[in-house]
Amino acid sequence: MLKTPSIISDTSTMNTTAGRQAVKEKAARQGMLSAICLLTLLLCMGLVSCAPKKAVVVPTQEGVPLEKALSDLRQVKTLEATLSVDYERGDTIMSGDAGLTLSDTALNLRLYYLGFLAGELKEENGTITVSKPRLDKNRSTLLAQGLRNGFFWWNIRDYTITEDQEQYVLRNKNREILVSKKLMLPTQQSIRLENGDELIITYDMPDQIEEAERIPGSPAWLQYYQSQMKIELKRYLVKVKVKSYVVK
Repeated sequence: MLKTPSIISDTSTMNTTAGRQAVKEKAARQGMLSAICLLTLLLCMGLVSCAPKKAVVVPTQEGVPLEKALSDLRQVKTLEATLSVDYERGDTIMSGDAGLTLSDTALNLRLYYLGFLAGELKEENGTITVSKPRLDKNRSTLLAQGLRNGFFWWNIRDYTITEDQEQYVLRNKNREILVSKKLMLPTQQSIRLENGDELIITYDMPDQIEEAERIPGSPAWLQYYQSQMKIELKRYLVKVKVKSYVVK
């Protein structure tokens, strides 16, 4: 008796193919879902990081004698800050981060680009001792005098004081500083250089020093600072935003 040959149906092959296709589609859906979740997370992180910084409410300092506040501020011996710096000249803009260490007699500014040290400027007793890469006089003056006098604004000497309802005006033969009575913080400063040029500094965005970074027992006017500065000299402009601020 002849054995009837078995006929293999295409059904099993079709089922296998369909199963593989289903697995591929499921994997694709899972991959797409993962990508969407990751994109959503990154977007949320971006929104958080780009969210505008909440304005700090500085308690009013009206009624505090200016000379008392200046005397206390002059107790600051060293300032350390990390900065975001935008340097502009005409249509050219260069941006980077910086580390600043400042005292009464010395300035050390380290400039970084993409996390790498890109330049350094050191000043001691008013003389530039290190400039890498070498900067012309305008740029070194803009950075050294602008940052020193911008942060250590209370270092003015031999000055007179006038005032109106809103502000004090500290003035000597080559410098003028406007100080808000309410904030006991500077709002603008102008410095007349030896060659007759004028360096202009404007301030914005008061912020509070972190408790751990303050001088212990310091009064309220030693706990706040202006976190943004704009320094101008001729066609040069530097915009500074403070990321961290420590006084000792």
